[in-house]
Amino acid sequence: MKILISADMEGATGVTWPADVAPGTEQWQRCRAMFTSDVNGAIAGFLAGGATEVVVNEAHATMRNLLLERLDDRATMLTGRHKDLSMVEGVQRGDIDGVAFVGYHCGAGAEGVLAHTYLPNSITGVWLDGEPASEGRLNAHVAAQYGVPVVLVTGDDLTCVDAASYAPDARTVAVKEHVSRYAAICRPPERTRAAIAAAAKSAVALAGRTAPARQAPLTVEVEVDAAHLAGAATLVPGVSLVSERRVRYTSPDAYEMIRCFKAVTTLISNAVENSYG
Repeated sequence: MKILISADMEGATGVTWPADVAPGTEQWQRCRAMFTSDVNGAIAGFLAGGATEVVVNEAHATMRNLLLERLDDRATMLTGRHKDLSMVEGVQRGDIDGVAFVGYHCGAGAEGVLAHTYLPNSITGVWLDGEPASEGRLNAHVAAQYGVPVVLVTGDDLTCVDAASYAPDARTVAVKEHVSRYAAICRPPERTRAAIAAAAKSAVALAGRTAPARQAPLTVEVEVDAAHLAGAATLVPGVSLVSERRVRYTSPDAYEMIRCFKAVTTLISNAVENSYG
């Protein structure tokens, strides 16, 4: 029984502020330890529940944030950029029985601590087949294409609510309670690690490869805060303007959907200017 942990940082214990997750800042250095603690809780829980192998895929920013020297030594970690499936790299390899979203957050335009989708700003909303789409929803579709169930989601309390809409059977752990985009009522890492471990132990019962999701076209819309960013996104073949600040594309499956999304967000990010966005 092999479990993949997709580890993002905005939903980690103690994280509430942009500097907490911005590589190179003093606060980032401090929060890396709590991020690693959350992941270690999941590793310990999965192994206690009967998993035989756990691999962690670093999924935040440069994907070099977790402290390998403090990682539970029974696990392995995939760290660094650039990966075919980004945040859920590994689900396509045919040996993953369940995936956990640790340190996840709500999507762009929604309430939630550090809520965003891929880019910290510029994107004001993402929709998948007409439904608001967080990173969790997008990644769950990719996992489903390979028959891998989402068994655990951790983050703030609103992230857990979001998870119920795309992975209703998954165990959830709220490590903090949303107050605003930049404030939360936080639980100490010893408590959150224990809670995550308990949920992960229980979540092993949900693991087990299933039939791959039926392949069907997926339509994504992305709204941005400035018209020139939408124009930049249309440089990707198949991406078209819906309105002045919104673009749309349709992909044949989730694999192509997430790869196109990566391309769109990369172009949007590169079109942002410091002063005017």
